[in-house]
Amino acid sequence: MSFLDCMSCGFGAVILFFMIINSQASRDVDVPPERLMAETSRLEYEILEKRKDLVLARNTMEKLDDDRAEAENEIAQITALIEKLKIELAKHDNETLAKIERVEKLQSDIESLEEQRKRLLALEKEKLEEGTKVRSFTGDGDRQYLTGLKVGGERILVLVDASASMLDRRIINIIRRRNMPERDRLRSEKWRQAVASVDWLSAQFRPESKFQIYTFNTEAKPVLKGSEGVWLEVGDGEQLSEAIRILRRTVPQNGTNMLDAFDVINKLNPPPDNVIVLVDGLPTLNSPEAKRGMVTGQERLRFHYEAEAVVPSGVPVNILLYPMEGDYNAAIAYWLLAYRTGGSFMSVSEDWP
Repeated sequence: MSFLDCMSCGFGAVILFFMIINSQASRDVDVPPERLMAETSRLEYEILEKRKDLVLARNTMEKLDDDRAEAENEIAQITALIEKLKIELAKHDNETLAKIERVEKLQSDIESLEEQRKRLLALEKEKLEEGTKVRSFTGDGDRQYLTGLKVGGERILVLVDASASMLDRRIINIIRRRNMPERDRLRSEKWRQAVASVDWLSAQFRPESKFQIYTFNTEAKPVLKGSEGVWLEVGDGEQLSEAIRILRRTVPQNGTNMLDAFDVINKLNPPPDNVIVLVDGLPTLNSPEAKRGMVTGQERLRFHYEAEAVVPSGVPVNILLYPMEGDYNAAIAYWLLAYRTGGSFMSVSEDWP
């Protein structure tokens, strides 16, 4: 093969290689530019959305960190105050009667602060794990349930026994406490439990519902003065919070008139569709003017049935019974009342709510 033949073959190979490369470049150029622009826009939109999600997630994390820091700060303050109160409590132990009363008050404050600290810890945990929730009443052990108790309804009437028997579960202690100053009667464990129960119940009311809270001893009267026979709006909770605040300052006294209490159901217009009664025993009288004195078990049952007779049909009556020493007929009598009206009955334990 001559040199000219080699050059010709090489030149031909170069031309063939160039034609192959040119054909491939033509195919790449044939892709429509609109398709490429659409794909580019789609990718840019996805990038923007991911950046937006990233910013939202970062903001949420910063808010949770701020809430946690605030809660930790409040917990630290409460813990420091508890330690301070404990030190002060130790200094005043085993001294005069006045100092002993001070100790009892400090102990009550410590318990209140401990409960507040527990609530803050629970709220912090909920914010970190599940986000912000609507505030609710939290009792010891997070008892946020009552099996079978009907707390709903459009118009809810709560009747709270504010007689002297609500000062204690034992008769001898009731006699002793009813002669104490008002501040000591207000600190009665049984009465504080009843008020806490009403507080728990109020936390279950729906915002669109209406309510009314009455206390009764020798006679029944609304907790909020001037609201006789009027339904109050749950709404934003201002009236409900004020009612609970006044109830905490109500001093249990006198006897128990269930007839006047149940007659409230007939005085409300429209009538309630749910009634919740907090009581500790059978009635001891049947009119505000009744004379005080010894009442037998049979008389108390008669007073109960007279009061039960004024309850209109179709209105469920739910009973929360705070058992009292010696009143053995109360449980069966109130259970039958709840059963006949389609309500529920519960004998309250000492550690609820």
